[in-house]
Amino acid sequence: MLYFLLYELLSKSVSPFRVFRYITFRTAFASLTALFLCVALGPWLIRKLKQFQIGQFIREEGPKSHQKKAGTPTMGGVLIIISIVVPTLLWADLRYEYVWIALAALVGFGWIGFLDDYAKITRQRNLGLTGRRKLIYQFSLGFAFAAILLLMRAYGEFSTTMNVPFFKQFRPSLLLESLMKHPWTYVLGAAPFVIFVALVVVFMSNAVNLTDGLDGLAIGLMVIAAGALTALTYAGGHVSLADYLQIARNPHTQELTIFCGSMTGASLGFLWYNAHPAEIFMGDVGSLGLGGAMAVVAVLIKQEVLLVFIGGMFILEALSVILQVGSYKLRHGKRIFKMAPLHHHFEALGWTEAKIIARFWIAGLVLALFALTTLKLR
Repeated sequence: MLYFLLYELLSKSVSPFRVFRYITFRTAFASLTALFLCVALGPWLIRKLKQFQIGQFIREEGPKSHQKKAGTPTMGGVLIIISIVVPTLLWADLRYEYVWIALAALVGFGWIGFLDDYAKITRQRNLGLTGRRKLIYQFSLGFAFAAILLLMRAYGEFSTTMNVPFFKQFRPSLLLESLMKHPWTYVLGAAPFVIFVALVVVFMSNAVNLTDGLDGLAIGLMVIAAGALTALTYAGGHVSLADYLQIARNPHTQELTIFCGSMTGASLGFLWYNAHPAEIFMGDVGSLGLGGAMAVVAVLIKQEVLLVFIGGMFILEALSVILQVGSYKLRHGKRIFKMAPLHHHFEALGWTEAKIIARFWIAGLVLALFALTTLKLR
């Protein structure tokens, strides 16, 4: 909106406004807008959540030290989503459909999280939507997203080939082109791509959700991940950088830099209140929304492989739960970890909450930096 007003309409008569054509300038403004919006609205939202008695319910089987956190205002993810959506609408060029897809993923998965949080509040316990229902909602969004990408591919606005670290010329595609030439086998040809995209989006959405168990842990890692995605979206949409780094350039992705910058700023702003001891929790509305948006951006810029490193700590947390449950069922009650997700395992070992958070942040930063260095090491 402001981009259209200040650059498209007024820059011809007010020459200083021409600066708003630059992605870097608008990304910086979007990040600051998201940061200040989140910090400014935070106290008001915390008061309202307390007023309506919307507090966190702690599961009984969790660490005993967490029981004192019961009643802390939750569903703060609403604030995060608002702080991302508003700056994106203000500073991005909304003629690019990639921006709308990212916003739809954020709001869509956030809505699923909202339903889950609302169910917990109405039932007065830490049990929201059933796992099956939540997965049905998530996969429905994932399949819809993949279908939209296939439609865009048909119009030449999206490529299904992936960038692979260290291999410049190896760009695999999960589409079976030979089957897609015939209408009767089109679904079979597109199925591997659709299933892969849905799995990536649903897995990352739940991975962030599982990581959100300590004050500031998930949102701090999201600051790092969103920052890395901001760099990747800018590089992928920049002519010279994409050519220098030998990555597939897609001019449609450049406005995603605004979205990722807003996600970084909003995450920093929420961390102001979510840092230990937390004044507010993001709830599933925040964790599912952020995880889904992060995965969708990675798919849009064709960096699904690098997402393994950018969201590495989220993935480790999710894998720890999968391994723990699998071990318990297949090995007749035997566990791999003292408690899952992984951060609870370290709590059980006697690590303080602050130490776990700091070390996970460090590990997340190292993985994100490694992901960015692979661009040059191709």
